[in-house]
Amino acid sequence: MRLLNTATIKLKEFVNTETVDYAILSHTWQNEEVSFQALQQPWAKGMAGYQKITSCCLRAASDGFDYVWIDTCCIDKTSSSELSEAINSMYQWYRNAKVCYTYLPDVPSDENPQLEDSAFAKSRWFPRGWTLQELLAPSTLVLYGKDWVEIGTKSSLLETISKITCIEPRVLSDNDAGEISIATRMSWASKRETTRAEDMAYCLMGIFGVSMPILYGEGQNSFMRLQRKIMKFSSDHSIFTWTADQKNGWEERGLLARSPSEFHQSRNVQTGQSLHGEYSMTNQGLRIRLEVTRPAYSDTHLHAFLNCYLAGDENSKLGIYLRRLTEDNGVSSPAGGHYARVFPDLLLREVPTSYVVHDMAILYVKEKDRSHFEVSEMIQR
Repeated sequence: MRLLNTATIKLKEFVNTETVDYAILSHTWQNEEVSFQALQQPWAKGMAGYQKITSCCLRAASDGFDYVWIDTCCIDKTSSSELSEAINSMYQWYRNAKVCYTYLPDVPSDENPQLEDSAFAKSRWFPRGWTLQELLAPSTLVLYGKDWVEIGTKSSLLETISKITCIEPRVLSDNDAGEISIATRMSWASKRETTRAEDMAYCLMGIFGVSMPILYGEGQNSFMRLQRKIMKFSSDHSIFTWTADQKNGWEERGLLARSPSEFHQSRNVQTGQSLHGEYSMTNQGLRIRLEVTRPAYSDTHLHAFLNCYLAGDENSKLGIYLRRLTEDNGVSSPAGGHYARVFPDLLLREVPTSYVVHDMAILYVKEKDRSHFEVSEMIQR
């Protein structure tokens, strides 16, 4: 990890930063940011982004810090291995920092940030993907306006930030999202954006405590990889409680979402306490045990109920619609068959009493292509 000396504006490499107290910067990129290579050159002082660096160093030095970390110049982004290490470590770097300075160049420091229509509430910093972990990870976060005058802290503006981000105050103050359901954590990112499609997955790795190889060029597949990685360490069914856009409700889909935006309605999804919540990857695909019902109107559909519920309604379960697939020649799949998720813009809210309920069903789920997953069903009585 490289840190910037706040007095000399020179970089220093640290193998172990556990004994180093450092500040860290959170910001949004603008024109003429100073890169690692540019910082070594005398002409860097003429770049627009250099003032941000010096202002941050002055702030850190006045607070007693010898070192600060700034993403624009502390990472050699021409090295794929270094960039990958930095992206996978970034959440922890923000968590280990003694203080995070959040610079908001689009917010005047003399306005009241608690006003509903304030520039603070509209700041470009809030809807960016990378700033989510930069908000959650640090224990101490101080916000500054465009003139580097303090606006407030995460603690003093807790309710305001919670309203803007739809993140509960207790999560913001505890700096620990580990006990929050996967769906709720995904919902925090559902309206955020990144410049590159892959970063929408990479910026969430630390929030879910996972690491992945960084593969720019894979597009939305990065988010599919992220979900599979999360599933290796979690039995939380809420990862399946996404909903597609209504205009895509006709599609047959698999069990995983295409982007965090499909969790926009999942903020209040909670994980149940059932002992049947576990799932695992096998040579037949994803093995998951669910309660299922067969609706009276069709022998080709299943209603599969997940081990999760909406906050305040613990007695009900959320579920998804499945349809039995047919072969190209129109002949139904073999007994046990294969299923795809249908009506992906909807979730079932409860177990209808008029349906015949099987005890449990073990489903084997294997990705077949982008549009659906292959599912073999084995009913246990």
